[in-house]
Amino acid sequence: MDVSEYIKVCLSREEYSFTWDELRGAIGKPTTAIKKEVTYLTSKKELIALRQNFYLIIPPRYATQGKLPIELYIHKLFKYLNREYYLGGFSAAKFHGASHQQIQKEYVFTTKPALLSISKGGMDIQFFTLSNWPKSNIIRKKSDAGYFNVSDPILTIADLIYHQTKLGGLNRMLANIEELLEEVQLSDLQELLKWYPNKSVLQRLGFLIEYLQPESELLNPIMTYLVNNRYYPVLLNTFDKGRPGAVDNGWKVAINLELESDI
Repeated sequence: MDVSEYIKVCLSREEYSFTWDELRGAIGKPTTAIKKEVTYLTSKKELIALRQNFYLIIPPRYATQGKLPIELYIHKLFKYLNREYYLGGFSAAKFHGASHQQIQKEYVFTTKPALLSISKGGMDIQFFTLSNWPKSNIIRKKSDAGYFNVSDPILTIADLIYHQTKLGGLNRMLANIEELLEEVQLSDLQELLKWYPNKSVLQRLGFLIEYLQPESELLNPIMTYLVNNRYYPVLLNTFDKGRPGAVDNGWKVAINLELESDI
């Protein structure tokens, strides 16, 4: 068997990635010969070396884009890296039906140590490193290649708010948040409140829910949590490094941004 034949076997099983050790174990050839074949197929853009010793297979139907949908390989990648992960932010939003804008970058949340972002060919992946790994609110979805991990709608919203400065600001994500709120279950919010460590995000979350859906059943649990866990004034827009000063709403959120959806 040569590398091209191995790739065909992988694709017949709906496998779109492999490690160097898997390849070497399947092909009874000298290492130098295997490397030469891999280099050739990479030059033809049939393979992408995503990380050291981890390769993506680009079948003909994805050749024009020069990349694979992330759900076809992300779980295997993190199994190879032996780390926790989930797709979050705008990447998670699209799997929950909140994708009014085409995203050019994928967003993956993982544990320490930090991973360098990947940008090669059509691949563009940004990694976010979490100090406090979620105790819940991560769900599994199914792709052609198997299962992969995604933040549920409420954790997705919390992550968008927390990382607003890295993701284009609140107005860029406001429509996504509104769409995601349609998918949030009260039980998922209650789970989030059991472990989520950032009160300022919960304040902004409550403020935005009240702005978007004033009658939402999600408002009371968030306010009850905040009242029971002393909270202080915060800025809505974290691009601004000033102090919040006096606020006139129950969330203690200083409105330093004119909210306007980008739809």
